[in-house]
Amino acid sequence: MPKMKTKSSAKKRFSITGSGKIKRKHAFKSHILTKKSTKRKRNLTHAGLVHTADESNIKLQLGLK
Repeated sequence: MPKMKTKSSAKKRFSITGSGKIKRKHAFKSHILTKKSTKRKRNLTHAGLVHTADESNIKLQLGLK
């Protein structure tokens, strides 16, 4: 049986917190920023957590399950 490989895309996008939750970055912060308000851009800067419904799929991609 070959070794399990992690998905490179998931490896670059997600990280695990100390309590086992999965941290992610917000989308829509890369370009076309002139029409977005300052408050909206500031809130997109902070990291968020992955929803519990999606955690199992991401853990599979990261090779944690």
